[in-house]
Amino acid sequence: MKKSFLFVFIIIYISSCKKVLERSPLDSLTPTEAFANDQDLQLYVNSFYQMLPRAQEIYGESGSVPGYYFIGDIMSDVTVWTLVNTYISGGFKSQDAQGWSWTNLRNINYFLAHYQEADISIDRKNYYGGIARFFRAWFYFDKVKTFGDVPWYSNVLSSTDSEGLYMARSPRTLVMDSVLADVNFAVNNIISTKDNTSSTITKWVALALKSRICLFEGTFRKYHTELGLTNTSGVWLQNAADAANEIIQGKQYSIYSTNNPSKDYHNLFTSENPNSTEVLLAAIANNNLKKWHNATGFFSNYGKYQSSLVKRFINSYLNIDGSRFTDQVGFNNIEFQDEVKNRDQRLAQTIRTPSYRRSDGTVAPPYLSAAITGYQTLKFSLDNPIYDLNGQSYNSIPIMRYAEVLLNYAEAKAEMGTLTTDDWNNTIAVLRKRAGITNTTMSATLDTYMKENFYTDVTSIPIMEIRRERAIELIYEGFRYDDLLRWKEGKLLEKVKDGIYVPEENKLLDLNEDGSPDVSFVNKMPDHPVQGVYYYIVDNTITKLSNGNSGRLLLQLNLANTYPDFKYYQPLPFNELLVNRNLVQNEGWDHP
Repeated sequence: MKKSFLFVFIIIYISSCKKVLERSPLDSLTPTEAFANDQDLQLYVNSFYQMLPRAQEIYGESGSVPGYYFIGDIMSDVTVWTLVNTYISGGFKSQDAQGWSWTNLRNINYFLAHYQEADISIDRKNYYGGIARFFRAWFYFDKVKTFGDVPWYSNVLSSTDSEGLYMARSPRTLVMDSVLADVNFAVNNIISTKDNTSSTITKWVALALKSRICLFEGTFRKYHTELGLTNTSGVWLQNAADAANEIIQGKQYSIYSTNNPSKDYHNLFTSENPNSTEVLLAAIANNNLKKWHNATGFFSNYGKYQSSLVKRFINSYLNIDGSRFTDQVGFNNIEFQDEVKNRDQRLAQTIRTPSYRRSDGTVAPPYLSAAITGYQTLKFSLDNPIYDLNGQSYNSIPIMRYAEVLLNYAEAKAEMGTLTTDDWNNTIAVLRKRAGITNTTMSATLDTYMKENFYTDVTSIPIMEIRRERAIELIYEGFRYDDLLRWKEGKLLEKVKDGIYVPEENKLLDLNEDGSPDVSFVNKMPDHPVQGVYYYIVDNTITKLSNGNSGRLLLQLNLANTYPDFKYYQPLPFNELLVNRNLVQNEGWDHP
């Protein structure tokens, strides 16, 4: 009966804050009966794992909605999505807003209000309390990133608590201090035994979350000077560095490497069992259990909504010897098959390059019908083409990696001005070595290409290089938009999207150097098309070449992408403002 009660209670879905907060548990069991022993508490906290990003598709009340963790970077300046992103291009209103759901919080707070009643040891109670507070920190971190100030609820409200039900938004400082307290409790009380399945919350996962949260908040306060919290940014950055360093010193994790730089990076994202050397937490897939997703199909030739990378970002990958690709004359006019050679080997494990072959030996050049920039992603794709169409990709998707921990540590130290040579060698240099880069020392000069095309206000060499490294190492793992938020670099979303260099129109191009042409860029379809060639229509309206009849592809020119400062916070849903008149819409958005 207890299991039935908890299952029914957990799956309740209510979109309105008021309805969620005033609903009572659906059973006649008292809390003392429902939270009687270790098994009851374990059963309840297991439900919180549904809050984590997942690789599978999510089904909501209105049917199937995108829930793929591996497409987290479609809201980005370095990717092009085939669908229109109305948040950037216009047309997005408060009526379109989502994410103001409090169901998960109510379930967490209900647990925290009653778990102490279990007849188990204090240590076990605190362990389960730590799991719950980990997820409350996760929940509120997501809310603050999305909306800015939000109401802080630390307990379950009754239907008669009108003051709580119609609470105004709490100050950011109160909410984030509470988040930090929650994650600290989790760190101090969750078991430290390493989970080699990468599927459960341990102390190390809590520390990784702490480093992620504190780096975000520290840099957000530093660069968003309008908050008036710049003087508190250092405390958060130090917390980020300390949390990451505790993981480093714990020596439970390391960067996965078999000394095969041409495969190690890609293997992290295509393995059925998460590589527990580096992966702290993963969205688990399993072929035998038929727990599948569609990453391979999404990034294959048949990917209906595929996202591909822009040339401006591809240019940022270093050469294999550690030198800058963009330091050479004419770097923007190098054809695809040549520009990808002798580069950071993560590039050939992130996109299809001439050397890429499917597992059956078939050649697989970039297919520009799906990857409209010419840079076709393969990072999460299985090599066997059978998975292009069957929706049965079985590779587990990392949620937290040791690589992120190293990046968090290096960036926090650099932002505080305390990064040492040893810090660099133990973090960024390690990642570059895994990628096959032979000279991993930090550059002695600021990269003018990165400054002109990405971060115009950055004057620090280590900060610039760490941002380069973070973008490359974590691409498509869902970090890019959050990074732009906290660095206050939203204007990068206004950049024109560009693709591969086209030497001339109407020329047959062999992108993978197998002796057969793959694509031709034309104004109209030829009367006698060559079999096997994809004819890319350059209409000179939506798509152009930068030099007229040649040059970089310029894409989606019909979209007027704008990112004024008010978009750093999404609007509160229109209906919530009608229900709770104490809520105030974020500045810049329409009001009811």
